[in-house]
Amino acid sequence: MSGLDFRFAEPQSKKKRISLMNIVVTGASKGIGKAIAGKFASAKNNIFICSRNENQLSATTNELNETTIGNVKYFATDLTDKEAILKFSDWILDQCASVDVLVNNAGDFIPGSVYDEAEGALEKMLSVNLLSAYHLTRALLPSMMKKKSGHIFNMSSIAALSAYHNGGSYSISKFALMGFSKNLREEMKPFNIKVTTVYPGAVYTDSWKGSGVAPERIMEADDIANMVYTASLLSHQACVEDIVVRPLKGDLP
Repeated sequence: MSGLDFRFAEPQSKKKRISLMNIVVTGASKGIGKAIAGKFASAKNNIFICSRNENQLSATTNELNETTIGNVKYFATDLTDKEAILKFSDWILDQCASVDVLVNNAGDFIPGSVYDEAEGALEKMLSVNLLSAYHLTRALLPSMMKKKSGHIFNMSSIAALSAYHNGGSYSISKFALMGFSKNLREEMKPFNIKVTTVYPGAVYTDSWKGSGVAPERIMEADDIANMVYTASLLSHQACVEDIVVRPLKGDLP
């Protein structure tokens, strides 16, 4: 039986679907966002990424353009600023007629409890984790609705599925993002636009360095990127509504 090749040929229709799409990923200078941008770039797509740190964003863009066959461009911006979001969306639409995949990945985490977290924590978490996705989606939706196609991924968290230890306003903001996704999904069905909510558990990124948690105890950013990318490849008739991914040994205590 040696010498047999069990690899399956990819359908031509799928090859056509994944070629030269316009992909937007926010918060993509590192971590999950960078992994998602890299996955789509490896399939020869046009990638538009953003984050606040221009130096890190530029380095990520250069790295992805050198190591993939995609066309990656960046725009440094603060997604807590509505006017900055609109400038980012204008920049995108100046370069493409419409977006095929939007990944609202930008987010932040401030640990705490509702009763004792710092004043303003809720406003900050809502601004980064909810309103950035809300305003950017609204800015890009008209062109997607006109084309009657597209896929929006909103990066929530397992903290949106149940009460989360030390979650505070972060958990509240992720619950709100889940509600945004559910409503948007129903509204976009007549326009053939898919909406998927992603609920990752602990993923090993720079924020975990020095924490004492073993990398093998939690997931890799590529795990989330692979799930998002795969969900984007389904037929027009299919939509993955929710993606829940946890470490094999369960959530961290």
